[in-house]
Amino acid sequence: MSLFPLTITLSFLILLLLFPTSTQTCSSINNTTKLHSCPPFSSTPPFPFSTSPGCGHPSFQLTCSSPYSFLTINNLTFSILSFKPNTSSILLSPHTTTTTTTCPSTSSIPNKPINLSNTPFTLSDETCSRLSFLQPCSPPTHPNCSLCPWQCKIIKNPTEIFNDCRSMHHSVSDSEPSCQSDVLSYLNEILTLGIEVQWDQALTQDTYFTNCKDCINKNGFCGFNSSDPNQDFICYQSKSTFSPPWIRKMKLNKIAIFAIIIASTSLILFLSVIISILRSRKLNTTVEEDPTTVFLHNHRNANLFPPVFTYDELNTSTNNFDPKRKIGDGGFGSVYLGNLRDGKIAAVKHLHRHNHTAAFSSKSFCNEILILSSIDHPNLVKLHGYCSDPRGLILVYDYIPNGTLAEHLHGSKSKRNGYKLTWQTRLDIAIQTALAMEYLHFSVKPPIVHRDITSSNIFIEKDMRIKVGDFGLSRLLVLQETTNNQTTSSSGFVWTGPQGTPGYLDPDYHRSFRLTEKSDVYSFGVVLLELITGLKAVDYCRDKREMALADMVVSRIHTGQLKEVLDPVLDLSNDGEMLNAVAAVAELAFRCVASDTDDRPDSKEVVEELKRVRLRTSMNGDVAKDE
Repeated sequence: MSLFPLTITLSFLILLLLFPTSTQTCSSINNTTKLHSCPPFSSTPPFPFSTSPGCGHPSFQLTCSSPYSFLTINNLTFSILSFKPNTSSILLSPHTTTTTTTCPSTSSIPNKPINLSNTPFTLSDETCSRLSFLQPCSPPTHPNCSLCPWQCKIIKNPTEIFNDCRSMHHSVSDSEPSCQSDVLSYLNEILTLGIEVQWDQALTQDTYFTNCKDCINKNGFCGFNSSDPNQDFICYQSKSTFSPPWIRKMKLNKIAIFAIIIASTSLILFLSVIISILRSRKLNTTVEEDPTTVFLHNHRNANLFPPVFTYDELNTSTNNFDPKRKIGDGGFGSVYLGNLRDGKIAAVKHLHRHNHTAAFSSKSFCNEILILSSIDHPNLVKLHGYCSDPRGLILVYDYIPNGTLAEHLHGSKSKRNGYKLTWQTRLDIAIQTALAMEYLHFSVKPPIVHRDITSSNIFIEKDMRIKVGDFGLSRLLVLQETTNNQTTSSSGFVWTGPQGTPGYLDPDYHRSFRLTEKSDVYSFGVVLLELITGLKAVDYCRDKREMALADMVVSRIHTGQLKEVLDPVLDLSNDGEMLNAVAAVAELAFRCVASDTDDRPDSKEVVEELKRVRLRTSMNGDVAKDE
């Protein structure tokens, strides 16, 4: 480094020390008093929230209180129940203070619709979805409608409480949703537990966020003019005022000594600045990493992750994702046959990243890596690596060449001449799948709910052993503490919007939004019915009442007509012992698909029962050989 830049730097630092600056910002103006606790934030609320008038975003002004702080949206006040760090969502509950003695006691139901129009906020799809299934029983219980017109209105149509949900429709696939005799109490419970409100700084049309981003890049502080009706955006910048009158009063010798001290100090500061710049560059390099990679590294120890492939490497391995190499296609991605550099053959899954599926694909991608990197079981698909690139999100799995169970039961593999999937093989497949499910529910902490156990996600190897795959919808069953205003999973469930494959989706989960390990047991019960009947889980060519396989077989079991739906390929008419084994598995499947979660066995019981059936079958087979 030449002396000229060094001299310039030292001179600049001396000027800064000799001529101190005074900085005036939004933060210093409004933080003259001690900041009180502002739940649910453990420290100063992050942007765009603010507790100081004129700072932050005008729609995110907080009133700190205990146990909950308040946020006002379109003249309605809400208690902030929780805030998820690193996300753009909060859980709110309407804060109402007026009550009447003539109307039912509904402490959380406001006296007008919750309107989020002309604000940065939007209701989550899960909130609207829950209300769309809420129906009053006939006849509904009404209060005095002349005195309580608003309550009567929302009893008739609960979605009136949210303007943003009024246009939402739903279709019922398997069964009609249950009605509520007391709509107001049920709605009050939903609002007390909290509604999820989201905002997206990148996608919102609110120019405030764009202006604020530019302001922050200029080292400013974002604020607004609270006295202006338009609440114009203000960027508070640092203002420097030079005030060195003391320097003129010093004698020359003192100035010389002071200058030497300043020069020495400046040299030390200069070295500190160089070190800071190097660290800053390193930090910037980390920040500029792909956001998906940053997310993964923040959630798990990076040493647990499988290798990271480059996009070009996987593009070459699949011959530019040649359609002729496609071996599978789904709603969230296409699977290609890839030849890796080390000579291994792999299944390369390229997730879709277009239109409305982009956000879900990214979430599914991260979820699958996080879960598969923490589990190890012979009947679960192994993840060999991944690629997070702006051009695509890619997962690399074991290649399992013998197709899926669905293909063996219903697809091209089932139609080969002389092909027969024997009952013993089907029973082994059922046991291996149940063992994988038991591992996820009882051996992993916290438990994992797969949420999509289907015959299409059970992959069969050449030796007819199986591996369960596709963990994009899986959820960790994290049990949180219980508070008075937030429902948690302390009783063995988590609140989440129903997701899964039609025909396999747990109806109790579909109705209540409560996800448990028993939801996987229901899906597995449908797979058992497929193994027994050879029929698809959903077939739109069947009668409406029997479109879902679970409905059809349960009906046959009730009427003692199970034999009518057995897969004719099995040919069990002259084998009484084998027919008894099939009946025992059918009885187990009947328990698994019970509409009430509490009536279903857990995965441990499922494994034990299937092993007992296999043991009885093999013992009877040995006896027959001896005779």
